[in-house]
Parts: sequence; C-alpha cells; structure tokens
Amino acid sequence: MSMTTTPTDAALAQLLEQFRAGKPAALARAVSIVENHRPGFEQVLAAQHALLGRARRIGLTGPPGAGKSTLTTRLARQYRLAGKTVGIVAVDPTSPFTGGALLGDRIRMEEIALDPGVFIRSMATRGSLGGLATATREVCDVLDGFGMDVIIIETVGVGQSELDVARAADSTVVVLVPESGDSIQTLKAGVMEIADVFTVNKADRPGADRLRNDIELMLGLRAGASMQNMPAHHGVDLRNVPDRDALRDAMNPARAARAAAQAEAPEQWTPPVLRSIAAQNEGITEIADAIERHFRYLEQSGELRRRRRARLRERVMEVVEQQVRQRLWQDAETLAWLDTQLDGLEAGTLVPFAVADALRARSDALLTGASYAPLPVPTGSSV
Repeated sequence: MSMTTTPTDAALAQLLEQFRAGKPAALARAVSIVENHRPGFEQVLAAQHALLGRARRIGLTGPPGAGKSTLTTRLARQYRLAGKTVGIVAVDPTSPFTGGALLGDRIRMEEIALDPGVFIRSMATRGSLGGLATATREVCDVLDGFGMDVIIIETVGVGQSELDVARAADSTVVVLVPESGDSIQTLKAGVMEIADVFTVNKADRPGADRLRNDIELMLGLRAGASMQNMPAHHGVDLRNVPDRDALRDAMNPARAARAAAQAEAPEQWTPPVLRSIAAQNEGITEIADAIERHFRYLEQSGELRRRRRARLRERVMEVVEQQVRQRLWQDAETLAWLDTQLDGLEAGTLVPFAVADALRARSDALLTGASYAPLPVPTGSSV
C-alpha cells in the first residue's frame, strides 16, 4: 500500500510546482483533480489557500435564454483588452447519460476559447439542489490561486442558482430579458436581494424600458425612497420646499433608485439597472464600470471582507458535511448496522431520530479521525 502513496505525493508535488510556474497544462490538471475530487484534491486546494482573495469573482445569473453566455464572452473580452486574465466557470445542466456538462460553453464562447489569457471550464450541476455544485466554488479557488485577475461564474439559470452564486461571488450581475415574463414574477425568490447589478439584455426588443422601470420602481420601494423627504402634511406649500429634486425623488421611487445607483456612496449600494445588447457588444463597458464601482464600494464599506469571511465559514461547513457523508455512507460496517435497525423501524419500535443518535454515538472514531495530510515540501524547493 505504501508504494502507491509516495508516487502520488511526488506527482502532486510536481504538479504544484508547474502550477506555481504558471503552466496552463498544470492549471487544467489541477482543475480536473479538484472538480472530480480525485485523490489529492485536498492537497491541491490547501496549496492555494494562502493565495486566495486576489481575484475578483463575478457571478452572472438569470433565466435561460437571457444571453448570459454571450454577455460572459463580451465581458471577458473587455477585461482582456484591459490586460487582465480571465477564468470562466460555466455551470451547465448535468447530462443524464454521462453526468457531465450538457451544453458546452466552450463551443458557445469560441471567439475567446483560444485566447491564452482566458481559461474556460464547463461544469455540471451534478444534482446540486441549488444549481451550483460545491466543486464550482473549489474550482474558483484553483483559478484564484493560479493568479487569474477576474473569475466569471455563469450559472445554469434554474433552481436556486441565483442564491448560490451570490455566496460564491463578490459581485452578482442578474441578467434579464424583456420577454422573460411578468417582471414582478421574475424578481421573486430573492433575486432582488442578491443582485448587485441588473442588466436588461436584448434591450432592443419591446418591453425593455418598461422592465427597467419596473425594476427601478421595486428598488426604490424596497429602499423606502417613497417615504424619504416626504412632507409631513398634505397642506404643505410645495413652493416652500427647499429641495425640489428630493421631493420629486420621493414622489417617484424609480427616479430615486436611478439617482442613488449613480451616486458614489461608500455606506450604501443601490444596484444600477442597465441596458445591454450583448450580441452587438452594446452596454458591456457600462456593466464593467458598474462592477468596478461596486467593488470599490465593497472595499470602502468593509463589505468585501465580510462577504469573504462568510465564504470561508461556509467553506468549512461544506467540508464537514462532505466528510461526514463520505465517512458514514461509504463505510460498509455502518451500512450493515443500519440494515439491522430496519426491522425495528418497520415495526414502529424505533424511530429514525433515535437510530440517528445511536449511529452518531457509535461512529465517534469514524468521524473524528483526520484525513487531510499536507504534502511534504520537495527537497531543494524554495516554496
């Protein structure tokens, strides 16, 4: 058995050396190891941990057909023109036959696929209820550790992926289209809370301006803009109100939200509602500028540190949940013991909660044993 561990450690150490040297092939191999949780993935992730936090993570989400892949491509080109390297993690539906990503974003992003400064990985949801597998966040860590300047996470656009991507990204862009249905329905399920930037894509189609106004109206109402600076009595003489603009904003929440979104306010962020036609490369600069302004707000307000600390906390919780599932449900003795409890459960003399308590009590050694072991530092290495 020991003969298999030494070559594996040596191979991982060599891979990490090539990774640190910026070799694209090493990045692709490291991503594959982490994505598929192959032996040694913990060591690969641990080697990058001290380097995390350099990349800006941008989430793109929205309904299917909103043009997210085209928008991702255009944004990536915008960042490349600015001299930044870009990593793209495109989350697609899982193939029922292979378990892999179904749509293949590398094909849809062919105009940037050969750019050496762009790395694209299509990933399957793998049955994740939120539409964003845990491995997605781990792959983002690998890209961050490799030194990518920008990481774009494009979701599949179904389920609760909007909420998941907000936890994985520093800034979240929600992409909507005029024909996505009733705008009020579109903005349910927490989308209003997680969006840092809205864009109405395919804005040359009918209904785009109305959708933008509806979103701004809801943002204004949510912020209580309709009540701010409102005169206390109906009989007030409007000619005596000193700030006529403030009064107009108070009586028009959409206008107030639009004005707040354009202001540089380090203590509060109001999501701008932009228009874009990604297929014609229109509105991309404005989206990139809004993301840049949002990042400045995050840094100045301390929100960036809070979000990233929350991400670290959730990461530890994810690791614990993974380890518990693997250790319990891949242990033949535990499964055999569970089978012996089925008669009592079936007869009603046992209840699942009591069986679960007994299972945890008998699994102390299984759950508390360490599994992570850092790789030995290669001799002669400066790292």
